[in-house]
This record gives sequence, structure tokens and C-alpha cells, in this order.
Amino acid sequence: MISRAEIQKLTVKFQTLELNVRREYYQHLFLSYFYQQKNTNRVYFKGGTALRIIYQSPRFSEDLDFSTNLRDVKVLEQTILLTLQEIEREGVVVSLKEAKETSGGYLAIVGFETDEKSVVIQLEISLRQGDKKGEVVTIANDFVPPYTIVSLRREQLVEEKVEALLSRKKPRDFYDLYYILRHGLFSLDQKRLLAQVKEVLRLTEINFEIELKQFLPKSHWAVIRNFEQVLEREIERN
Repeated sequence: MISRAEIQKLTVKFQTLELNVRREYYQHLFLSYFYQQKNTNRVYFKGGTALRIIYQSPRFSEDLDFSTNLRDVKVLEQTILLTLQEIEREGVVVSLKEAKETSGGYLAIVGFETDEKSVVIQLEISLRQGDKKGEVVTIANDFVPPYTIVSLRREQLVEEKVEALLSRKKPRDFYDLYYILRHGLFSLDQKRLLAQVKEVLRLTEINFEIELKQFLPKSHWAVIRNFEQVLEREIERN
């Protein structure tokens, strides 16, 4: 289990809130044990947290999202329960606050607690149809020993992020797109989607600075002061 002093040290290093650091510790802890379980080679990590953990996005993220071609929800639930049992052996108090089958897959809300400070993380696993592909990635980090995961392939991960932006229009999705563009994660074929994104951006009334500050290191705050213009320039460059 990570110490309180180490949490505070990383809070300074990452220039962020202690909550973000604690949450990221539990995310790494969950992923490291989850991918030691049976059948998880068919569960593909994705979303904004994957962008941070795999592709080093500076944006801290709240949830853990996955896609899978497994169709037995009971198997997924049992895998999560076994993972939480392993985490408890680390001295972390774990509570499963909610767990249910959804129209598109499976949802669990898990509480983690150390030092009398608790963090809640939502796990969402999509069982929607589609030809999803995974790739094995080794994760080096500041919290736990290196471990391997199975990630949704980059092209599909990016495609889903853009689809999420167009459907829900959340500040974090716009920032994730900015990071994707800046770091060349877009394929040539996917750039067809940028015209739609540009139109959505022009119609948005989001205060990006207020919405994103809590999830970005202080050294990145300058990017979000006039974020609409920053992102539009990045879209035009691509």
C-alpha cells in the first residue's frame, strides 16, 4: 500500500489535487490485479484513463472503461470481485457500492479507502457488438510495480473518443481530442471526423477553464485559458 507521505510527494510532483493522485493509485492497483485474472485477455482497456496511463496524457481521469467480446456478465462480475479481494490484501478497504448489468454491458461503482480517505471509481464494461481488437501493453508508473494490460487498439480507442465527444460534448472529451491531435494519434482516415468536431466546438458554450482545471497540472492551465481557439487551431493544422 502506498504511504500518505508518498501520496503527498506525488501531489507536488504532478502539480495537482491529492484526490487525483489517490484515485490514480487505485486505478493502477485495480488494473494490475485485474489483468492477472482469467479471461481478462478479452477485456480491452480504453477511454480517457487509458489515454493517460498508456499515452501519458496530462489529464487525470475519474473512471475505468473497457470493451469486451465476453458475453457472460456473471464472469465479469466474478473477475471484478476476485480483483477487489486481491486489493484488500494490500491493506486497502474496498466496498462494492453498486454492481449491475446495463443495456450495453456492466457497471460497478467501487469505493477504496486508506488513511481514512475514500475515493470512488466507476467501472464500465461495454458488451456492445463490434469487431474490437486488443493489444498487450506494459505499464510503468509511479505507484505499483510495472504490469501488463490489454488495451483497445489505438485506432479504435481514438475513434470511440471522437464518437463520445460528438454525442455527449463533455469538456474532457474536447481536451482528449486536443491531446490526440498534438501527439499524432489520429490516423489519416479518422481525420474525416474533424469537420464535425469543429462545428460542435463552434456551438459549445462550455467554460473549459473552470471544467478542466481540477484535472490538469498547473503547468498546463495556460492551454485551457482560450481553449476553443487553441483546439480550433489544432484541428486546422490537421
